[in-house]
Amino acid sequence: CYNNSSHEADGHHAARLSLLNLKTISSQEVADYLKSCTGVVLPTGSLEQHGPVGLIGTDAICVEAIAQSASEQSSMLVAPVLSYAPAQFNLGFTGTISLSAETFAKVFTEITTSLMRSGFNRIYVLNGHGANLAPLKSAVHDLYLKLDDASPTVKIRNWWDFPQVNALRQQLYGDWEGLHGTPSEVAITQDAVRTITRANASPPQQLSVEELREAAGDYHGPASQHRKTFADGRVGSYSELAEPEHGARLVEVAANALVEEFRAFVSD
Repeated sequence: CYNNSSHEADGHHAARLSLLNLKTISSQEVADYLKSCTGVVLPTGSLEQHGPVGLIGTDAICVEAIAQSASEQSSMLVAPVLSYAPAQFNLGFTGTISLSAETFAKVFTEITTSLMRSGFNRIYVLNGHGANLAPLKSAVHDLYLKLDDASPTVKIRNWWDFPQVNALRQQLYGDWEGLHGTPSEVAITQDAVRTITRANASPPQQLSVEELREAAGDYHGPASQHRKTFADGRVGSYSELAEPEHGARLVEVAANALVEEFRAFVSD
């Protein structure tokens, strides 16, 4: 989106702008970016348990790693990850932080309207947490209702839903990918941050097709019930199949897909 070639004479400046993150550039640099591109990537994650070998910030780490890799390729501007999110069903596990869906939607709306006031009219949401989807869609609906065609255009994409990424997930893990504490997301955190090992880990209870469908989008019951049903936090996912090399491959494939889709999005 941003053209680095205009800065080739200033190597230091070009190096700084080769990775565009809203928190590490100046207001003037944002204004310069907007001269050639009015799109921005807003990653959304969560802070919740991800099983015995999964990190609390797994969802946020995944979208940040993918967005950063994509930004290195195309110099798209990336906003800081919105990590606080709805996760009430995991409050039975130590360390989980949850917002209400209403609060999350309000925070997202205020971030979006702030970006709009700066001049952004394309907001690409790279999502890493299933429970974010319903409030995100609701917030976008109300934004369009209130502003009509004055609203920025918003696109929401789960990183695992890129066809190329989903194909790789199935190739690597098959039915053991499951829904939560997935080996694909754990693999990305292993590559990006660190690996937690667990000796002699047995697979979790495998979910039926009906159970997978019913729980899609992190649609779960109350926290106490969820903890009883999924005692170690994994939801049909054999997290221990993850390997850092898998994570690097997944990030590469997802970043390539993001670059392609973002370019088309901001070109409409």
